[in-house]
Formats: sequence, C-alpha cells, structure tokens
Amino acid sequence: MTLILAERNRKLEKFFHVLALGLLMVLLMVTGSVSCKKATEEEGAEQDVTVVKSGINEFEGVVKVGLGKYFFIPGAQGIDMIVQGQIESGDASSLIDQEVRVSGEFSPERPSILVVDTIEVKESGKKYRNVFTRTEEAVLEDYVDTKAREEFELLKALDYKNKEGWEGKEKVKIYGKLEKTTVTEGDEEKDVYKIIILDEEERQPKRIIIDDISEYTQYYLKKLRLFDQFWFYLEMKETVDWKVRTRTRELFHANIVFAGLY
Repeated sequence: MTLILAERNRKLEKFFHVLALGLLMVLLMVTGSVSCKKATEEEGAEQDVTVVKSGINEFEGVVKVGLGKYFFIPGAQGIDMIVQGQIESGDASSLIDQEVRVSGEFSPERPSILVVDTIEVKESGKKYRNVFTRTEEAVLEDYVDTKAREEFELLKALDYKNKEGWEGKEKVKIYGKLEKTTVTEGDEEKDVYKIIILDEEERQPKRIIIDDISEYTQYYLKKLRLFDQFWFYLEMKETVDWKVRTRTRELFHANIVFAGLY
C-alpha cells in the first residue's frame, strides 16, 4: 500500500510539474507578444519623422524658435523655415509658441532650408487663419550651407605674439565660446561680443572681437541654446594693435557668419 501511495504521489508531482511548466510557457508567450507589440510601436514612433521631398511640402506644429525671417518647428527635423516678406504679426519671433501650418518649397540645393509660401496660425475652434503669403523671391544672403563651410580655414594654436597666424586670411573657423558684455557709450548702452578661445595652457584666454553677427547666426544660436561652445565661421577684419593685444589678448576683429556644432 505504501508503494502504491508513493507511486501515485510521484505521478501527481510530475503532473503538477508539467502543468506548471505549461502555464509558464503560455505566460511567457503572452508577455513576449505584448513586449514585441510594444517594441514595434516604439520603433514605429521613433521612425515617425517627416520625409521632405523636392518641391512643395507642408508641416504642422508649434514654433519653438523664431528670429527675423527664420523659425523652427520640431516636427520638421533638420529644416529651418525662411520667410521672405512681412508676417501679419511682425517677424518670425511673433510665431513662437503658436501652432502653425506651413507650406513651402524645398530644394536639394538648399538641404536645410524651406522657403515658406504660406503660414496659417491655429486659433480657437481649431480653425486656421492665414498670416503670411509669399509674394517675392527669397533672399538668402546670410545662409551658409555645409558645402560653403568647407571654404573656411581652421585656425588653431594661435599666439597673440604672432599675427602671421591669422593675418592675410579671409574666411576662418575657430572653436570657442561667445561672451557678451554691456558697456555704456555716452547715454546709451551697447552689447559687445567677443569669442573666447579656450586654451588650457594660458591663464588669460585669447579673444576675438566681434563687430557683427548675421541674423542667421543669431537665430541658430537661439536654436542651440542648450550648448555654450560652438564652431564659429568668421570673416576676418583688422588686427588689434600690438600694445592692446599684449594687455588684453584680443587678437583681431571679425564678423560671425555662422555658428554651429560642427
């Protein structure tokens, strides 16, 4: 009798063991199916980016950055919108935080620019109202594309004692940080900009005096506001006098035509 009961207990244990394994397999299959579905949905969300085609494109979204005739919508990744003409409410900065619908022309010759044809702003009741229609050709005098940046010569290991390191050059690029100070001239306050050249070997950093910053550069710096160091693309101007240079480490004057992360 004891042997019979022991054999029956072993069979019951085996049965429950198999049943438990079966339930575990079913659970894993269900969990795996849900996980795969979630992963697929997440991958789909990551791949949900706007595909820009040559010709007319349309974008919708909230304007996050705007200055002058340039503005940016996060949904249009890698694309800057340019408005040639007057927006009803002012310049592009008046569109910040507004939901808009934009139609414009894209050309592979300008791979990061959309020339805006129309702008509509969403108002109450989910209705859109037109605030801009282009009536003239776009002027891109301060736009610097990736190919144009190749024309700028890299400046490195500059020595304030050796002006030959920069004199005679027209277009240069350098890595540094933009510094702004406010000075008083007469009864007016004026913002003065300088690029600080970061040099660990020298206690007093070298500086480049900036006479002008293009509108496209100012817009781009706002767009990259989370960063504080950039590659600056410069048009060279005159060298700072030797006596001033030795005292301040200010090397030369320049105009910034573009600033970016590369």
